[in-house]
Amino acid sequence: MSIESTSSLMGSLGIQYRVLHALLMREIITRFGRENLGVLWLVAEPMLFTLGVTTLWTVAGMHRGSPIPIVAFAVTGYSSVLMWRNSTSRAGSAVANNKSLLFHRNVQVIDVLMTRIALEIGGATASFIVLSVLFIFVGWMPAPIDLLEVIFGWVMLAWFGLSLAILIGAASAFSEIVERLWHPAAYLLFPLSGAAFMVDWLPVGMQKAVLFLPMVHGTEMLREGYFGNVVPTHYDVGYMASCCLVLSLAGLYVVRQASRRVEF
Repeated sequence: MSIESTSSLMGSLGIQYRVLHALLMREIITRFGRENLGVLWLVAEPMLFTLGVTTLWTVAGMHRGSPIPIVAFAVTGYSSVLMWRNSTSRAGSAVANNKSLLFHRNVQVIDVLMTRIALEIGGATASFIVLSVLFIFVGWMPAPIDLLEVIFGWVMLAWFGLSLAILIGAASAFSEIVERLWHPAAYLLFPLSGAAFMVDWLPVGMQKAVLFLPMVHGTEMLREGYFGNVVPTHYDVGYMASCCLVLSLAGLYVVRQASRRVEF
């Protein structure tokens, strides 16, 4: 690669970095403001939700008779759901809410989408880490059996959330119906996502049905890394990776078409 090409590439990367940084700062200020908790609410919001679910399950006595600690079960389940659900929901209105910014030559549809998605995935990840470290420190949940598998499962779930959010966000630029349909679909997917159950607890016929959903594989992987072989897990990394790849390619294609539509 020639010096001129290298210089041009570095210049383009520099412009892209400044665009994403500016959009990120604008999104944070618009959503959280400059006062009070500010950006800390990005982490506190999913934390409070997960804590509420954990408390409800504990008070209801759902931890009795189970070999899995209920606090760890709730944290691993609901933190992962909040990541892919919130990132997709926020991406749905990203193009419509930031359409005026797309008149700038260096701001593209993918930039607007990636900004919102990065905020949600980053917030859910930070919340998961903070809650896990806190509960491990006070003795409410054990340390993970295999930290690398936990990280890998979380990365796969983040990839799923990213690819789905790009697809839904870009498709919403064509019609508001897409975003309106996604909200009830998210509520229907919530109880099927593996957050509140292990696949092994279900009848065999139901197991095959829920394993069609990619996020179930990621949740099972995450929990195997956390709990080990306490409960048998069911997942296929290749299947989940294939689904995420198809969603990613479909999302990028729709983004390209949406960019032309918005520009026109």
